[in-house]
Amino acid sequence: MGYARKQNLGGKILAPRLSEESGEENPYMCNNECDATTEELAHPPELMFDIEGRNPTTFWQSTSWKKYPKALLVNITLSWNKTIELTDDIVLTFESGRPEQMVLEKSLDYGRSWQPYQFYATDCLDAFTMEPKTVRDLTQHTLLDIICTEDYSRGYVWKYDKTVRFEIKDRFALFAGPRLHNMASLYGQLDTTKNLRDFFTITDLRIRLLRPATGATMVDEGNLSRYFYAISDIKVQGRCKCNLHANSCVFDKEKLSCECEHNTTGPDCGRCKRNYQGRTWSAGSYLPIPKGTANVCVPNNIGPVIRTNATSLGVANRKEVVLQLHVIVLCFTSAPPPPPVVVVVLVVI
Repeated sequence: MGYARKQNLGGKILAPRLSEESGEENPYMCNNECDATTEELAHPPELMFDIEGRNPTTFWQSTSWKKYPKALLVNITLSWNKTIELTDDIVLTFESGRPEQMVLEKSLDYGRSWQPYQFYATDCLDAFTMEPKTVRDLTQHTLLDIICTEDYSRGYVWKYDKTVRFEIKDRFALFAGPRLHNMASLYGQLDTTKNLRDFFTITDLRIRLLRPATGATMVDEGNLSRYFYAISDIKVQGRCKCNLHANSCVFDKEKLSCECEHNTTGPDCGRCKRNYQGRTWSAGSYLPIPKGTANVCVPNNIGPVIRTNATSLGVANRKEVVLQLHVIVLCFTSAPPPPPVVVVVLVVI
């Protein structure tokens, strides 16, 4: 891939260029000074996950659309090598104009198979033969529907209009209310509806960039260097899936693992320890609200087992460990792990 770096190239500030179609400044043009082999002129993928300060924004940048009319297709894959439960919106910040066509996909099996999460386009019917919708069109009964939205695909960026979202909290609100005050209702649904739990669960995310921002109906074939993708930030907030059997998640031996309790073991606390298989393993339960049920694994051959509410489940185990996955700084008992493994691939067609 060809990468660019930041506006300040060894002390030289790149002059903004104007989009002829919109009249808006597009200050992220490389002016033929991008070079993936030179650190000062490169824009590698890790710049999508660095912490932005007062310095000029850093961002990953793709190669330009020099092979038009062939599609400029780029896949960005994020892998955590761990099952993650999403707790907040997925937010992508573009510095090149938001793409005119894009698909967000998820995997539940470490990238072996993929399912669409949401489609994005300036014209959903033309791009994906789908009627345009927004998350506001969804109901409790249609929450799992895969939609195409036109809300995030308008041309070159405006000053406050850089982000593309996958709205997690708005979907939570269909059960918990607009201000998420009735979380008990949401917990109850998550506890009893596997499809709903799976919808908010991932091991990997893939961003498929299909068409860059052009700012017009026609592509200017005389200036193809203006068309590319650039992303300064990707935020994915979630928690390790520990089946409500852990209070914390640690990064050890290059992977995330739950610190399992309740005599459970495994990466997701998904089975009973040896000699604690007196009954079939079961995930912890949010019910009854508010304390839930721990479903502790019990020793072998101890006779009848009584299900008891466990105050240790409480709020801590219900939250397990909340992470901001692009930084991962919360609730760890060891040093914070690095960002997810990121693979950027230019798709050749």
